[in-house]
Amino acid sequence: MTIPIPSLRRWLAALALAAFGGGALAQTFDFSPEQKARPRTERNAAAIAAIPTDYKFVKEGVLTVAIAPFAPPISTYATDAKTVVGFDPDYAQLIADALGLKLALVPIAWADWPLGLSSGKYDAVISNVGVTEQRKEKFDFSTYRLGLHGFYVRADSKIASIKEPKDVAGLKVITGSGTNQERILLEWNRKNIAAGLKPVELVYFDDDAARLLGVVSGRADANFNPNAPQAYHAAKDGKIKLVGTVNAGWPLKSDVAITTRKGSGLADALTLAGNAIIQSGKYTQTLARWSLAEEALPRSETNPPGLPKF
Repeated sequence: MTIPIPSLRRWLAALALAAFGGGALAQTFDFSPEQKARPRTERNAAAIAAIPTDYKFVKEGVLTVAIAPFAPPISTYATDAKTVVGFDPDYAQLIADALGLKLALVPIAWADWPLGLSSGKYDAVISNVGVTEQRKEKFDFSTYRLGLHGFYVRADSKIASIKEPKDVAGLKVITGSGTNQERILLEWNRKNIAAGLKPVELVYFDDDAARLLGVVSGRADANFNPNAPQAYHAAKDGKIKLVGTVNAGWPLKSDVAITTRKGSGLADALTLAGNAIIQSGKYTQTLARWSLAEEALPRSETNPPGLPKF
């Protein structure tokens, strides 16, 4: 029997989660489909009033949100292999609550969100999408999380802080080829060499598991990649620790945002809802639930400056 690829991925995700049952993972994170501890919030009159009167939701009374279940703690499949759980689903629920709507999550492949959103398959995308100037030509944004890359080292490492170029001089640092984080490290390395400091040695691994092993085994001094997956591993088993973060858009900003169709009018309502959630404390509660306190925004913004075109 041939198992369809989406079904196979869900099955493998559930199997992986089940394998951790009873350990540190179960003590720290809730991957059950019921999500009984998921924070909820009240309706926000100002946000509801900001929804354009001529906007037609994909389904009346429902906020339909596309989400890619790619990795914990941002989004993944629960132990039933079909329910999507994580920070992004939690935030989507809070937004729906604030707008007085029910929530319908639509699992997608991340690369499919632009076409699906443009064609009206869903009202919004809440799936780790960063704000860029190029994307702003076709979409509107309402920010909800800092776009951070994190430096993580072995838990017993003597490295206490990595926050600026000189801190990586002479280190072996794992990163991803062709990524923003590699771009940052290469620029930091250029500055260090110009200042007469030791160069950084970049080490490349193909996936998160190999990167984690590279740090834990001592093959590299640090891993510099997206913060959220590393924060998950740090909280899960305590083998690595955070020693510094850098915005993904360094030296500029590139934060993560709810994405909607350009000119749909939803972005301002989503921003009002997001700021009400921040002010209520539900936002920090939800971030803490998934060990993402480092990624808290002080406030939500509509269409802020994003990464420029290169």
